[in-house]
Amino acid sequence: MIGITNAPLEHGHSWRQALTNMIARNFYETGPDVFHPKIDMAGEKSGIIGSEFPFFNFLIYLLAKIFGYTHWYGRLINLIACSFGSWYFFRLTRELFNSKVAFNATIILHTSLWFEHGRKIMPDVFSVSLVIIGLYHAYDYLKSNKSTSLILYLSFSGLGVLCKIPALTLLAGTAVVPFLKSIPNNRKISFLITSFLIILITSLWYFYWVPHLVQTYLFELYFPKSMREGVQEILPLLPNLFEKFYFIALESFVAFGFCVIGVYAFVKNENRLYVFSLALITIVFCIFIIKSGSVFPTHSYYIVPFVPVMALLAGYGLNIIPAKYRIWILLVIAAEGIGNQFYDLRQNESQLYKLSLEQLTEKYIPKNEKIIINGGETPQNIYFSNQKGWTLENDFLFDSNYIDSLVQLGARYLIIDRHKLPEYVSNHNTLFQNQDYSILQLTK
Repeated sequence: MIGITNAPLEHGHSWRQALTNMIARNFYETGPDVFHPKIDMAGEKSGIIGSEFPFFNFLIYLLAKIFGYTHWYGRLINLIACSFGSWYFFRLTRELFNSKVAFNATIILHTSLWFEHGRKIMPDVFSVSLVIIGLYHAYDYLKSNKSTSLILYLSFSGLGVLCKIPALTLLAGTAVVPFLKSIPNNRKISFLITSFLIILITSLWYFYWVPHLVQTYLFELYFPKSMREGVQEILPLLPNLFEKFYFIALESFVAFGFCVIGVYAFVKNENRLYVFSLALITIVFCIFIIKSGSVFPTHSYYIVPFVPVMALLAGYGLNIIPAKYRIWILLVIAAEGIGNQFYDLRQNESQLYKLSLEQLTEKYIPKNEKIIINGGETPQNIYFSNQKGWTLENDFLFDSNYIDSLVQLGARYLIIDRHKLPEYVSNHNTLFQNQDYSILQLTK
């Protein structure tokens, strides 16, 4: 809970959190149309974007509708979902293996990359947590034939995969269900039909609706690569790719060491269906890696769907160690993991000035007028302005013809972040200036 009410101004991934909040705030201000999520930095376009299904953003909207909008609701939502996801991860692991493996694996999961990303305003851990909750209910259905458990599997896993399609990775392991002799055929069929519905609904969103939004409104959030393009982009970045597995995922070299031991012990000791399930999950995740291209090696959070698998294997490997030593090793793993992420509990103090921007725009810029701001590629500055328009690199501001072309498209005000560009000379009327921002009127 440390810093859970912070605005998205920490050192890592603030831009992605601002984008998430941007969609949620537009729900709050213009209506919760989940089929047409909208951002603020699309310039003259409508802002409607082809993105993941905005269920996470919708939950932020619901809290804002009740309590009024503020920047941090997504942190609390993610933390709650992550906590329940971890609990169900423990329960499922205990059912499939034993309580010792489950305890080891859950502690390792808690201090892995999930510690950092389970507190961020991002749907990655949130989506995987929903899938894990759904998988527990899938197991419960196959074991007990409770129809409510099948509905819960459909609801939680379906929403989880819709929120972030890489979460589908964990469902790949359920392909072994038809080969489980202890499960009656009617349950297998019901389960497979339900799984098909999850894949169908997800496919309709990502392969029909998102391309429709992109084609119609001309703005895309992600750019999937072909298998060939993905391999070509990843090969020069192999050291970064490997780092995501040996360090970033578990945030602990000790935990990764036990993960390697766990792979050997798992393959040696477990039945073939379990091993086959693990192999399927790994293969599907590798496909997602390739399809993401250079994005995977250069962004830490793309490893998130595979972290529970690595935590499970590390917990499995640790179970080989005598019980009297296990707790001390877990303490070392926890100290290493949390220590490597402790910086992320604090806001970046050099960025706190951005919290004053909305007050300035409310005073000097009408709400429906479009702006230009030198925020670069990140949506953070334009998010904190609570205005719509263009976010540009500094170099573009010195091209008067380009600025004039944006004026023709509707830009009416220019905001200069003076921390990025201390001096800017212009013939336009300056409405306001302090040590942080300048606001210029582009038209009379």
